[in-house]
Amino acid sequence: MNGKMTLVLLLPALFMAVSSMAQPTNPAVRLKEFQKRAARFNSVISLPQFEMTTNEIHNSIRKTIASGNTALDQIGALKPNQVAFTNTVRALDDIGYQIGLTDNRLSLLKETSTNAVLRDAATEALKELEEWTVGLDYREDVYKALKTYADTKPDLKGEDAKLLSETMRDYRRAGLDLPKAQRDEIERMRKELSRLTTDYEANITKAEQSMKFTKAELEGVPDDFLGQVKTGNDEYTVKVNVTWHYLSVMDNAKREATRKKLETERDNLARAENIPLLENILPLRDDVARKLGYKSWADYQTEVRMVKNAATAINFLEKLSAGLQPKFDAELAEFRQLKVKETGDTNAQICIWDWRYFSNQLKKEKYSIDAEQLRVFFPYQRVLEGMFGIYQSMFGLKFECVEPPYKWVDDLQLWAVFDARSGEPLGLFYLDMFPRDGKYNHFAQFGIIEGKRFPNGKYQRPTVALICNFPSPTKDKPSLLDHNDVETLFHEFGHAMHSILTRANYSRFSGTSVPRDFVEAPSQMLENWVWDKKVLDSFAADYRDSSKKIPADILSKLKEARLATEGTRYRRQLSFGLTDLVLHSQIHDSNAKEALPLSNKTLSKVFLPLIPDTAFVAYFGHLMHYDAGYYGYAWADAIAADMATVFEQSPKGYFDEATGRRLRQEIYEQGDSRDVNISIEKFLGRQRSLEPFLKKIGIQTNAATASLTGKP
Repeated sequence: MNGKMTLVLLLPALFMAVSSMAQPTNPAVRLKEFQKRAARFNSVISLPQFEMTTNEIHNSIRKTIASGNTALDQIGALKPNQVAFTNTVRALDDIGYQIGLTDNRLSLLKETSTNAVLRDAATEALKELEEWTVGLDYREDVYKALKTYADTKPDLKGEDAKLLSETMRDYRRAGLDLPKAQRDEIERMRKELSRLTTDYEANITKAEQSMKFTKAELEGVPDDFLGQVKTGNDEYTVKVNVTWHYLSVMDNAKREATRKKLETERDNLARAENIPLLENILPLRDDVARKLGYKSWADYQTEVRMVKNAATAINFLEKLSAGLQPKFDAELAEFRQLKVKETGDTNAQICIWDWRYFSNQLKKEKYSIDAEQLRVFFPYQRVLEGMFGIYQSMFGLKFECVEPPYKWVDDLQLWAVFDARSGEPLGLFYLDMFPRDGKYNHFAQFGIIEGKRFPNGKYQRPTVALICNFPSPTKDKPSLLDHNDVETLFHEFGHAMHSILTRANYSRFSGTSVPRDFVEAPSQMLENWVWDKKVLDSFAADYRDSSKKIPADILSKLKEARLATEGTRYRRQLSFGLTDLVLHSQIHDSNAKEALPLSNKTLSKVFLPLIPDTAFVAYFGHLMHYDAGYYGYAWADAIAADMATVFEQSPKGYFDEATGRRLRQEIYEQGDSRDVNISIEKFLGRQRSLEPFLKKIGIQTNAATASLTGKP
């Protein structure tokens, strides 16, 4: 999420500006004007042409593959005296960009279409496209042309040099230096992997489970929630796969049996379909990595990230876990005392289905914080507009609502982004913010059209979509967010800004196309904004009486409560990261059936014992395109905490516009067009430090954690 603030005195004007933007006189006309204005800046603003039928989906795949093959044939036909940067390295990036347009569009269709037939057709089409895409790495004629050019040792600089270097690196990582028989086998295995991973992700999206409870079984759950899920006389239907349904019950249901029942169902979603797939995927990945000369898939994946190898990633997480042990133990002890008090059982222990509930109870009893009561301060629309005002001020932007020519759901919004000073159009973003059946059920930004400079010099500005699942509005009340939801909104919108503000010339370096263990950092940093009183006062107000703001003592208590439960929350995060790395380091052909037991063992060891005979990993989508990468959340969070100190130490704090512009220029605009280590240190004005992160999560630096300080 990208956002910064202005002085509080300026915020009323900002709200007026946002409100006036939200209702342009003719949104359809405004979109065309926006596109025309882009031409004056030698750039292009585009919207995707979505496929409306299964035939259109199939035709898109055929056309993409056919045009891609034609373009690749042209590269492959080059004679040695004809090769140049533009017709080899740059041409390959151009081809990848065109393929990405189809891939991104169908991926969004797969996750958001209200038509199940189209979702399934998009899933199958993506399998075909991804299998063909794998084969591109093994076009020997194309590789020969690229290598012929690389062997001339061209005198390239900056982004051009990086593009050539990483393109040749990718060929090596695909096995192009190996004998043909080995290359062919690796290609076959990678194609099989692309099919299996697509199925795995589709199964997660399709997974639906409802549970019926009585009102007594849902004792403690807010009445507002109960009103939305009542389906009969004393019957309440909770959708296990809808995250905010799950959290509403797990955070508040007093009856332990209810929490345990729901947790059991949640941790078995997609089990039957995905555990067999995982038992194929993990050994296949391991085989590919070993054939390419790596010790494990985790080593293969981390080679191109900031961390560089799996051992460093594992060491980082294990040291964090050890550093958190005293705090984690103390928090669990407090939770246990609350459970003893509530149940009367002196031998009560905190179980996996308890931690959310007693974390919430601790906040209520010790810190007088009731997350549900705070919802009245965060009506969705006001939060959205307030965040817009912050991000516009911080990054020097303006947002304007425009009319999308096509809506895949009625409440879809489309917004144009332009530079406040020059008026330059910078991109577009869609908002699809509430849950529905068949929709992607978490929170994410989806890239649709990436930023890229075309051969004719024009710049394609990005178009993205935020796909979220915030509580839906009702007949009587607007959508009311909790504080965690507000943090999530700021985070995800930061990804949108990272994409839209790019100035990278090549699509492979554009926007969020940075190392996976850095991509979360700019958005994680922006989560700090929602913990600042001045920031919250700019938009958070009781929807029934806008003069009522969150009291300063409540926010102070909220911060104390966060720190009081941070050890538990972060140990859970570390358990995910270590499980991901362990699975991708230790599962081979000979022990594929150990994938589930090993994952449960690791999760239970680092966090809390899982419920026997459950399969959390079957619903853990990050194991697919975030494979051996979940550690990156902690790695990036360490960078984010350090970056946030630049604002905290600025003259206007989180409102500091000069610091916001530097963030835009040194981080967001750069993407991966230069080494991100350079971008980070240019923004910081110094080398990185881990101290702010350790402080944030409650680790006291001492002899035991001294080895963690310094660069992550």
